[in-house]
Amino acid sequence: MTVFYLARPVASDDGKAIAGLRVGFTVGRALGGAVERNRMKRRLREAVRLTRPAAGASADVVINPKKSLLTIEFAAMVNEVSRAFVAIEEKLAGKGARGKS
Repeated sequence: MTVFYLARPVASDDGKAIAGLRVGFTVGRALGGAVERNRMKRRLREAVRLTRPAAGASADVVINPKKSLLTIEFAAMVNEVSRAFVAIEEKLAGKGARGKS
């Protein structure tokens, strides 16, 4: 899978705090029929639910799965999603530290 992210500001225009990750999925028709695409999205939503960080970096995340997502073990997919979240948090933390220097 490919994971894209974009850092968000911590506060919105109306002053309300927006924190945490917002996650979305892109599953195009080239990846299979409706049944396969929906199965991919359900598996990804569950993997995100199990591994999503409680708090931390504010970012929008888009996960773009590959066709092989249907055949891999669920535990392997959860591990990949978890690794992606850790990498995103590390990069955003490093970016914030560089911006303050």
